[in-house]
Amino acid sequence: MTSEDERFNFNLSLSLSRFFFVSSLSHGSEQAGSLGNCDSFFLLIFFFPIDCGHSVNLRFSIVVLEFEFSGNVSKPCSQSENAIAGSVSLSSDKAVHELLQSPVQSSDDHLMEFSEALRTVAKALRQAAEGKASAKAEAAEWRRKYELERERNLRLEHKEQLFLENQKDLDDVRTDNPANQPALSNEKSERCCAKNGICSHEVLKDGRSDPDSPTVRKASFKLSWCCKGEQSDQYKHDVVSFEKGNITTAERSSKQISLKWESCPKTVLILTKPNSVSVRNLCTEMIRWLREQKKLDIYVEPRVRGELLTGSSYFNFVESWKDDEEISSLHTKVDIVITLGGDGTVLWAASMFKGPVPPIVPFSLGSLGFMTPFYSENYKECLESVLKGPISITLRHRLICHVVRAAAKSDQETKDQILVLNEVTIDRGISSFLTNLECYCDNSFVTSVQGDGLILSTTSGSTAYSLAAGGSMVHPQVPGILFTPICPHSLSFRPLILPEYVTLRVQIPSNTRSPAWASFDGKDRKKLEPGDALVCSMAPWPVPTACLVDSTNDFLRSIHEGLHWNLRKVQSFDGPRDT
Repeated sequence: MTSEDERFNFNLSLSLSRFFFVSSLSHGSEQAGSLGNCDSFFLLIFFFPIDCGHSVNLRFSIVVLEFEFSGNVSKPCSQSENAIAGSVSLSSDKAVHELLQSPVQSSDDHLMEFSEALRTVAKALRQAAEGKASAKAEAAEWRRKYELERERNLRLEHKEQLFLENQKDLDDVRTDNPANQPALSNEKSERCCAKNGICSHEVLKDGRSDPDSPTVRKASFKLSWCCKGEQSDQYKHDVVSFEKGNITTAERSSKQISLKWESCPKTVLILTKPNSVSVRNLCTEMIRWLREQKKLDIYVEPRVRGELLTGSSYFNFVESWKDDEEISSLHTKVDIVITLGGDGTVLWAASMFKGPVPPIVPFSLGSLGFMTPFYSENYKECLESVLKGPISITLRHRLICHVVRAAAKSDQETKDQILVLNEVTIDRGISSFLTNLECYCDNSFVTSVQGDGLILSTTSGSTAYSLAAGGSMVHPQVPGILFTPICPHSLSFRPLILPEYVTLRVQIPSNTRSPAWASFDGKDRKKLEPGDALVCSMAPWPVPTACLVDSTNDFLRSIHEGLHWNLRKVQSFDGPRDT
């Protein structure tokens, strides 16, 4: 097709949108100068293009039909009077002939202007439709939030009412039977049994075993603040003191946590990195030593037990589990967890325990090893020290997460909760669109994330994905939640560190262009549809990992050796000096 053909087709398509109105039809009277003087009129337009040999100008044949009406002008026209009285005649054959022979006086500029006007009208209509849809989606979202807030308030009122009723019953019991008061005070003292340290049943949910349960053989232990020097005030635990009208922070210990065994450990769980010959050989040697020298009961994964029995029948004493139900009860049987691998093996060990976690002794057989301070070459000396105690430990906090679907009436209508030791990541997946995430902190709006995604990390995970996304490195015992965006489309979006007691909610807006995806410690990937939400808070069960020296020393050594933090050549001393 030639350029002239294309131009003709373009002008033809534009000309079809143009109208020529003829309004000179009126009653056949000499006084018919305006439409207001006639009682009725009829307008008929024949509109069609004339083939002009692909010319840019188009000819139109406009036939104007004039009808004569009967009846008095001052009277309303009836249906019979509106009929055509005579034959249709052309007002001027000559004028019509000249009109047909002459081209219509329109140019390309007029057609282009009219086309632009049509585009403007179409754009305005489209924007109005989009605005209406957005308003409906926003109204639905606010309605859902209102229902959630209303239900939350009702639950709080119900809990408060139950508490008042229980308090009233308790007061009645105390009034009727004063002998029960000592029992209540004893119960209160048991709830806070570690004045000078940390209650093990509050931190690790371990405590002493129930004497009525013959199957539990766990070793008991106690956690306490570890002092450095005789001058440190170990027993002063007030965060803020009010003395003489002044507010001062109390002097506290170094906050290094020490674990002391009150009874000897009896059971060990060994978790290994798969597909490694060196790890398999070390595991075999370690199991033999623990059994023959320390007389310990040993648990391993079913895969490892099969490998051991394939090599020798000597390892028949090694125990394992068969299903998830037995895994959920491991914390009632195991005293120590030994990991042979890298940080991923520690993450795997933590994920096996959905509640309390026994102390973990991590041996470094991986790549970086931020959480694995022990070396396998001298594993006997390390295990001797750990089993004897006391040892310094790091309490690594975890996040507890659950997905709330759009159809859920409340946040409690969720499936299994997920515990993460490093981070939970919300990203755009395979979609090419930006993620659009609405973030709330304790029901207060934080911001909208528009970028590749968002990372909610623990302080232990601050040296993982959050670090790669521009987050800060934080000491693992600092209680907090890292709020780190992934490639935000903003020049002012900086990462945050929030306190550990907050609850974060990441909402997928109803009008978002694409769904989002959530992953938990790099696995268990879940799709988040528009209207879904992810709720995260600090879990009550930390992961205690044994330290080679102490928590701070191990952390600094890991970033120096693993990341070569602030490594540069030292400036020479033989240059110019200030005089």
